[in-house]
Amino acid sequence: MGASNVDTSNRIQIEYDDKIARMFTIATIVWAAIAFTIGVFVAFQIAVWQLNFNTGWLTYGRLRPVHTNANIFAFAGNAIFAGIYHSSQRLLKTRMFSDTLSRLHFWGWQSIIVLAVITIPLGLTQGKEYAELEWPIDILVALVWVIFAINFFGTLLKRNEKHLYVSIWFYIATVITVGVLYIINAISLPVSLFKSYIVFAGIQDALVQWWYGHNAVAFFLTTPFLGLMYYYLPKAVNRPIYSYRLSILHFWSLIFIYIWAGPHHLLNTALPAWLQTLGVIFSVMLWAPSWGGMVNGLLTIRGAWHLLRTEPIVKFFVAAITFYGMGTFEGSLLSLKPVNAIGHYTDWIIGHVHVGTLGWNGFLAFAMIYYIVPKLWKTELYSKKLANIHFWVGLLGILLYYISMLAAGITQSLMWMEMDNKGNLVYPEFIETVIRIIPLFYFRAIGGVLFLGGFFLLLYNICKTIRLSPPILKNDTIQISVSPKTVPLSEHGHRRLEGMAVTFSVLALIAIMVGSVIEIVPTLSIHKYITPENKMASFTPLELEGRDIYIKEGCHNCHSQMIRTMPPEILRYGHASIIEESMYDRPSQWGSKRTGPDLARLGKKYPDLWHYMHMINPRAVIKESIMPAYPWLAKKKIHFFGIRKKISLLHKMGAPYSEKERADADIMAEIQAHEIAESLKKQGVKENVEDKEITALIAYLQALGQKGVQ
Repeated sequence: MGASNVDTSNRIQIEYDDKIARMFTIATIVWAAIAFTIGVFVAFQIAVWQLNFNTGWLTYGRLRPVHTNANIFAFAGNAIFAGIYHSSQRLLKTRMFSDTLSRLHFWGWQSIIVLAVITIPLGLTQGKEYAELEWPIDILVALVWVIFAINFFGTLLKRNEKHLYVSIWFYIATVITVGVLYIINAISLPVSLFKSYIVFAGIQDALVQWWYGHNAVAFFLTTPFLGLMYYYLPKAVNRPIYSYRLSILHFWSLIFIYIWAGPHHLLNTALPAWLQTLGVIFSVMLWAPSWGGMVNGLLTIRGAWHLLRTEPIVKFFVAAITFYGMGTFEGSLLSLKPVNAIGHYTDWIIGHVHVGTLGWNGFLAFAMIYYIVPKLWKTELYSKKLANIHFWVGLLGILLYYISMLAAGITQSLMWMEMDNKGNLVYPEFIETVIRIIPLFYFRAIGGVLFLGGFFLLLYNICKTIRLSPPILKNDTIQISVSPKTVPLSEHGHRRLEGMAVTFSVLALIAIMVGSVIEIVPTLSIHKYITPENKMASFTPLELEGRDIYIKEGCHNCHSQMIRTMPPEILRYGHASIIEESMYDRPSQWGSKRTGPDLARLGKKYPDLWHYMHMINPRAVIKESIMPAYPWLAKKKIHFFGIRKKISLLHKMGAPYSEKERADADIMAEIQAHEIAESLKKQGVKENVEDKEITALIAYLQALGQKGVQ
């Protein structure tokens, strides 16, 4: 044979770290089984209150945030990391920056999840949606995210492919923005090892919370999954992405617009009108880039639609992208004030959220798993037939879930708002709406069972696939030619920017910070929105302790404390809420769901005995109630001495506690507890509850709506 003319002097071999992708893939599947199972259980708990078992750590109020955190951070989070570690190495043609950092990231993230699963059921929570974890775990989250960021950006800097593919753009935006969101929203001051108070109060906290909450959906459940879509969909159908230009428009408009949309969660509330309008405008604008991404994904399959008949992976991708389009359209629709007035606080929102989490995140993650597992374990998928059955069973489950919750939500809203010719509420008792939708709770739970059943088919299929793998797994390797990483001067515009990783990342940071600053900074000057004559008193020491118990038990997961400005709301609950009423609340209790009625004006509506009986056995006062019982509140003792530290800290954070209240907080709490206990005794309660948690909770509930000018 003649000598080869190919110059191999500048070629090197790259071995990818596939083990880390395998580790995150297995973690995804394990945590998905746990998250989905808990989801089905809490769905049945709402319909069947007995499933709360009169046990604190098993109640819906404590398990519901376990379910949401497990789905977002355990299932979706591990799926994101599996996809990023697998695809980034191949797109950048280099091994990850540090194997050690990769392992620290993996084990650190799993530790966070385990800590969450332990602490939240124990009632150790900050009570903030998607941000329940207490301050030591928040610090661990930040540290692990920094480890991930160093590893990711280090890989960018050592890449052997000068141009950044579109998936990498979305990964960059995710890494930067999630870090900013989480750290700012989690800023708090500790009272003890597992108790802290958020630095933001009232309207500040409500706005920062939904700036974080909405954009956690945007930058944890949307942008990274779009990055995965842009990589794995073209691979699955063996077609290039439909439009490079559309991907540019999709990316930059999405990350710039999304960050502004948080206020649409607070429409018709005490939030200043200009912020509500801002949220509506950008939420409607968000429809365009979102559908741009959907169109770019679906049209990538042109010429390969026949694969829908033979490849279940393609079915999952098409359904996921379609659910993404449906969910984003519905999100923009729900941001319109008239539609929001119907949907907000109802089960429609629960259905809307699950279109995204089950349909978009779930199905796209399943498609990725079905694609990635055979690649990582060097074998073929065990059964396409099982994957196909999984698709149809899962799809039926999602549709049953969504349709039942849409029907329940619209039913709730129509009944809440129905007024007769005399201007009176047709359904004045909240329980009337609860009774009407209980059958739909069962349909939701059945939908969840179907989705879970489909997932267990995946679990079986993947286990059998892995068993077919060779005994020794080798990492993928490639031969590449080393070329200059500098971008040629002949390249212009976005193509040139794609070769400048640092500049690209800085521009992405600027894009998300502009809306964040404009949205949040003005509300930090809360005094501008407060009328002096409406200034509120702070909670007494015992009431504060009761509020902390309320949050610990997860009552905020079913009750809001925000009366909207609509006539039926005012008729039902009293005058509309004002900013001053929550100005010292950490965290705010404006709420996002009403499984039970709003509590903003609950104080003095019922005697102490009613509240006592309602907590010990809700059916004793409301026969049809689906609320769980809380009998342990009459047995667990109040830690009076610890209240003093809480009062002192809150005073430093701006709450107007006097010197006497700070010095004698425990004594004052004991005196008020004695008064409530004596009142209960006179009304027939035989147990001595003077130092029990139920007394503090009653004090808090009786204080709601009683702290200022009415």
